[in-house]
Amino acid sequence: MYDDIPEATRDRGTRRSPSPRPRRWLFFLGLALATAFLLGGLNTILQWQTASNPVQTQPSPVAVTATPSPTASPSPNQLLGHLAYPEAPQSDLQSISSDGRIKLRSAAAQEYTAMVEAARAAGIDLVPISGFRSIQDQQYLFFDVKAERAQTTAERAKVSAPPGYSEHHTGYAIDIGDGNYPKANLKVSFENTPAFQWLEKNAARFSFELSFPPGNPQGVTYEPWHWRFVGDSDSLKTFYQARQLR
Repeated sequence: MYDDIPEATRDRGTRRSPSPRPRRWLFFLGLALATAFLLGGLNTILQWQTASNPVQTQPSPVAVTATPSPTASPSPNQLLGHLAYPEAPQSDLQSISSDGRIKLRSAAAQEYTAMVEAARAAGIDLVPISGFRSIQDQQYLFFDVKAERAQTTAERAKVSAPPGYSEHHTGYAIDIGDGNYPKANLKVSFENTPAFQWLEKNAARFSFELSFPPGNPQGVTYEPWHWRFVGDSDSLKTFYQARQLR
């Protein structure tokens, strides 16, 4: 009889296995490895760029100490703007004036005489005013005249050389005037005379040159009447070596 009663059937459902817990530490480990890889790669790239493009380091400026300019010491060959010159030997002096008082060295005297003749042919009257002067002559012209005119030494030196420092000692220098305009002799106004204008154009043909032009390096006052002979080796050395020894 019991066979007719069905056995109750229980729905027990499907039994699931318990799910494992997420392993979070594996995730963080992977993230850390990936980050380390990326950082390592970035560092490698930066190192490569640095090696390819080195930084140009500017050198520190070096302080340069200026070398002081040498101070020019006064030369024993120069005094008050004038150069020292030897006195010409008396045996080589030759007269160029009718009274025989004005003399030049023989080579200069010959060329001066030829120059006077050439000027006369052009209607110009060149006259000698002063030629060779001894050191004793220059003593008077410098010291005595300085006292007479109440000039200072510097003032006198601008118009007259101290003894031993005059070009006239050499016998190659001469002061020239214009016989037709004597009032201009030994004055700057001599430059306006026909004699000076002729000398400017022709003196070099006879080896004469102006000693003290305007603005001359010695600082001597302009003297349009003062000329010197430079027509042989001795005269050339006398004047140009004296300049180099300053």
